[in-house]
Amino acid sequence: MNTPTPSLAAALADADLLFDREALESVIADMGRQIDAALDGERAVFLTVMNGALIFAGQLALAIRTDLEFDYVHATRYRGATSGSELHWLREPAADLQGRTVLLVDDILDEGHTLKAVRDDCLRRGARRVLIVSLCTKDHDRLVEGIAADFNGVELPDRYVFGFGMDYHEQGRNLPGIYALK
Repeated sequence: MNTPTPSLAAALADADLLFDREALESVIADMGRQIDAALDGERAVFLTVMNGALIFAGQLALAIRTDLEFDYVHATRYRGATSGSELHWLREPAADLQGRTVLLVDDILDEGHTLKAVRDDCLRRGARRVLIVSLCTKDHDRLVEGIAADFNGVELPDRYVFGFGMDYHEQGRNLPGIYALK
């Protein structure tokens, strides 16, 4: 029996807007400048974690002035749910990572299981270094050991968040801000 999809409108009515589009665009512009400084002219592989990072990654790429090679991976633990489970690989990187710097770009660093698995895979493929770039990080003490964002946009409370790439039961990814359920 199929469970009906929860209403996005109802979620929005019971949510707080944490960051609007203008605030996020300002943060992303700052991140672009920081990444340019860290790359110091090096052409890195810009590796987007799909689907959630799509909106953030597109805006971030335009904020980085250094030339980049683009690729993506599709790995998920959530699959439309509100809590994670085992990692599912839907697409691995195609770019040659041997000896390269990888900018691993994701929408959120929550507990870090997905990013750690993808980062470790990039290192196994010969990446010289992997810099983790996240739009947001949740403020809690459940982060996987050995994982942290090298570049992070905003800190979020430990609540269910959606919008700006993050979904509410596969809805609301294109909302122009980040919301948190009350």
